[in-house]
Amino acid sequence: MIRWLLVILLALVLVSGFSALLQRLGLGRLPGDFRFRLFGREWFIPLASSVVLSCIAGLLARWL
Repeated sequence: MIRWLLVILLALVLVSGFSALLQRLGLGRLPGDFRFRLFGREWFIPLASSVVLSCIAGLLARWL
């Protein structure tokens, strides 16, 4: 179980690190991505971007 927690933590760190690059590519501004303010904080839920990135990763995994 510790391994899965480390994998999830590493994935979150990588996604947050690459978020600026992904926003320059246009991901994060798709119609299914939600951005709102709540309690003085800005929240971002990238549903459509996650689906697109998952499809790209699946195609790359199948190709390689």
